[in-house]
Amino acid sequence: MFLIDCPWCGPRDQREFRCGGEAHIRRPANPAELSDAEWGDYVFMRSSPKGLHYERWVHIHGCRRWFNIARNTATDEILAVYGPGDPPPAIDGQSIPTPSGEPARGTANAPLVDPASASGS
Repeated sequence: MFLIDCPWCGPRDQREFRCGGEAHIRRPANPAELSDAEWGDYVFMRSSPKGLHYERWVHIHGCRRWFNIARNTATDEILAVYGPGDPPPAIDGQSIPTPSGEPARGTANAPLVDPASASGS
């Protein structure tokens, strides 16, 4: 659990809020002209990064108002809270540490080591 600083009600427990998904997704200007694949991409495809993510939240058990959050998904640290019509804030120098200390790129990108050469034989 973590605290969310509602712009209208102040800091509250996360359980009072619901995440509405990725922020700043624009509806297509001419939806009737989209192919099925383009429409499916708009409706279903979202980023799910490990690190900085801009999200929409609603204070469901409070003022019931929507707002945006810039959050580090690896640590749940809230980096900024801003209004739904505001542009996303520029957040510089975000090193994305992970709670268990695993590499930011993941172990799948580590070079393979030959066990025979690693043992010194």
